[in-house]
Amino acid sequence: MIHDLDLLLAMDGSEPVSVDAAGIDALTDKIDIANARIRFASGCVANLTASRISPEPVRRIRVFQARTYLSCDTGRRVVNRHRLVPGEDGNSRIVHDTLPIDEAEPLAAELETFVAAVQGGERPAIDGRQGQRALELAHRVHEAIAAERNASASHHS
Repeated sequence: MIHDLDLLLAMDGSEPVSVDAAGIDALTDKIDIANARIRFASGCVANLTASRISPEPVRRIRVFQARTYLSCDTGRRVVNRHRLVPGEDGNSRIVHDTLPIDEAEPLAAELETFVAAVQGGERPAIDGRQGQRALELAHRVHEAIAAERNASASHHS
């Protein structure tokens, strides 16, 4: 989920103001399936889902903004956008489109740009501050999962 959080932070740009999350250790002693709902200062709300045990890898991001809904399947690399667009008749309508995605494998491209930055002395595409923000948000998600699990356990005791 760390890469999805990094992507989400880059997409919105504002600071996360709240994080709610749930996770379960269905088959292993680690969190196998996680879901996080993150609200940003901009008003953007995002839901992320990650599963290590699904038959196919599940990594989904859903972003809700004013008049726009994005559904991103980062595993399949598909981004669908639904927008409310004013029509010529004065009535708004929902328009759906699929956004273009770069064909390069994302992690390989990220590593290539990092190596090029080190060799050329340039700033990498993803710098240390961006990585730190993603890691801090990942910790907040983990803490929210732990809090949810503790609250759930105390209700069942």
